Amino acid sequence: MSKQSISLLTLSIAAVGAIAANRFVTPARDQAVADENTLGVATTAATDGEVLAVDVMGTAIVEAGAAVAAGATLKADASGKAITWVTSGAKVAVALDAAGAAGDFIEVLLIPNAA
Repeated sequence: MSKQSISLLTLSIAAVGAIAANRFVTPARDQAVADENTLGVATTAATDGEVLAVDVMGTAIVEAGAAVAAGATLKADASGKAITWVTSGAKVAVALDAAGAAGDFIEVLLIPNAA
């Protein structure tokens, strides 16, 4: 599993609620839940009101919520982790690495999205 990323655009935002590191973040500045449109991936954890960096364009390291195949189109699960997109929800990234199980960290290519 990759631990590298190439961010082309990173934004600093004030967190709305708690956000875990390496989870998808929404344009509303909170941790994504299932199927939500995302802004990018949090590079660090933050509590409510704390400023954190969010990778918005390029590649990022995200925590998988289940096994994921390399090349799979991804969406956010209920905890903001990456899972395979099947039929619904916002498509937010493409897996550049495979995840063997939930909790693995993978490099993803972030894609612009609108739910």
